[in-house]
Amino acid sequence: GRDIVLRLAKDADVLIENFKSGSLANFGLDYASLGSLNPRLVYLSITGFGQDGPMAGRPGYDYVFQGMTGLMSYTGIPDGEPGASPLRTGVAVVDLMTGMYATMAVQAALWQRERTGAGQHIDLALLDVGVALNANQGLNYLVSGKAPPRTGNAHPNCAPYEVFACRDGHMILAIGNDAQFARFCALAGREDLASDDRYRTNAGRIVHLADLRPQIAAILAERDKAEWGRALEAAGVPWGPIQTLDEVFEHPQVRHRHVRSDNVHPVMGPLPGIRNPVLPPTAGPASSAPPLLGEHTDVVLTEAGLTASQISALRAAGAVR
Repeated sequence: GRDIVLRLAKDADVLIENFKSGSLANFGLDYASLGSLNPRLVYLSITGFGQDGPMAGRPGYDYVFQGMTGLMSYTGIPDGEPGASPLRTGVAVVDLMTGMYATMAVQAALWQRERTGAGQHIDLALLDVGVALNANQGLNYLVSGKAPPRTGNAHPNCAPYEVFACRDGHMILAIGNDAQFARFCALAGREDLASDDRYRTNAGRIVHLADLRPQIAAILAERDKAEWGRALEAAGVPWGPIQTLDEVFEHPQVRHRHVRSDNVHPVMGPLPGIRNPVLPPTAGPASSAPPLLGEHTDVVLTEAGLTASQISALRAAGAVR
């Protein structure tokens, strides 16, 4: 197996690995070894904690990093309310965003290689990505010195900017500035709120949100989501419905954008899928379905110069699938 990797790495543009830091050096497959074999190689290492430091070498999992990097500290029901607790996101956001950062890093390294002729080692850690994902919350802390508390569905920097119940379900009211708040109040027939010194500015609304929230909730509870949606849209006030996934895939804009992209595998048959959002909506289904495990082993190893008998011997030994 090691010899196969060496053979492939000799002419490869990119190598991606997520072994624990230091593991591949035992096989001579670390960047120092492969970089000397192929100086143009872009070598991407994805680990939990990075290639060095007091926690390097420890395994890492998305859920752990959602907690460890602070994301869960301000996500969830606030203290003092029923069900108060930190909450994770519904998908593995640190894992997914690490992949996004990895894509960007590899592309940048390949572009730099075009200028310098040299590859490089990219050391990407889930810990680092999780901390970076704090975004405005991280800067809120760095500027103020105060760790942000859990605020439920409320936005830490804009108000009212959260989930409210309508007569037939829930919606997001996403007011981002004072002009939008004034238009909402006019639409609701509550111009008095927009002229109230406590709520006239966003800074004031943040301070007095506990008093403002129940008034907004009472207003929105009077109509259905669709009725509010039409009115808010016409007034230029940002909003959005809370949709289940069956509603998402039936939404006219999602259908128009061809976000669902099914394919047919020659062995597995029809496969439902989702279009890579970087591809245009007119791209149609992917040129090939996701491969089975080992589906392209023979093709890849043949291109690397191995004979059919050599590949068969490797497969019999369990070195490849």
